[in-house]
Amino acid sequence: MTIELVPRFTVDDRRLSALHARAFNGDPADVQPWLQRLTRHALTWIGAFEADRLIGFVQVCWDGGSHAFLLDTAVDPEKQHRGIGAALVEAAAEEVRAAGCEWLHVDFEPHLEHFYLDRCHFEATRAGLIRLKQVRPRPSTAGR
Repeated sequence: MTIELVPRFTVDDRRLSALHARAFNGDPADVQPWLQRLTRHALTWIGAFEADRLIGFVQVCWDGGSHAFLLDTAVDPEKQHRGIGAALVEAAAEEVRAAGCEWLHVDFEPHLEHFYLDRCHFEATRAGLIRLKQVRPRPSTAGR
């Protein structure tokens, strides 16, 4: 089946939240206000559709100048390893280039290094990160 990449598609919070939950092992009942967030903060977003089914997503935020930031690259686990994620990132890079940005940044977990560096052609850089919200450990059930 053909995959269609659609920039700035009409966002349905439930559909996008469900995709995000499948891709990141999240709670499928947790519906996020994607439309509100994207409208307010994103330079662009792109959906990958197979027929009418949302199977991939990426968003790009920016500083309003030369720097853009790739976020939330997600592909339905049933559709991964078929080039959809790389195609989403490539389409996002084209949108960012057309907006006049000079740089596209991404940060990722170590297991995604091959995808971003080899498949999507990002260059490895040094960067920094501050965790602003501390994740509280779950209470131990040992000894109960």
